[in-house]
Amino acid sequence: MALIHTCYRITDIDRSVAFYRALGFEERSRIPIRDEAINVFLHQPGDGDGPRLELTYNFGVESYEIGTGYGHIAITSPDLDATLEQLATQGIEPERPPYSIREGGSRICFVRDPDGYRIEVIERIPAGSIDQPGSGQSAT
Repeated sequence: MALIHTCYRITDIDRSVAFYRALGFEERSRIPIRDEAINVFLHQPGDGDGPRLELTYNFGVESYEIGTGYGHIAITSPDLDATLEQLATQGIEPERPPYSIREGGSRICFVRDPDGYRIEVIERIPAGSIDQPGSGQSAT
């Protein structure tokens, strides 16, 4: 078994796709679901052939409640400051300035997409460090 993608329900396709493009995602395809919805599939370069993020736009739905069980997805950046500068030019600001959760750990910050979903941006650190994404060391 393998995790292949995450799905978010969105309220505005163009606004959401623009946000995720600003984070480095590339649109792979759009698939209509009868007359009910459109699925937009995205991935990041280096993710392989399959999409990693599915955005579902349901016709006639104006808002969603995220709920208390949702946390975040995480992406990496080789230079967090440069990434945040680039995002700022598109009106995307972090929830708070970058920080580390422990001494010597990766710097992280969170941004929110147009529907309020949180995305953790983790600055890559040198190979061989124990504080790599997926090591259980990131903030929740």
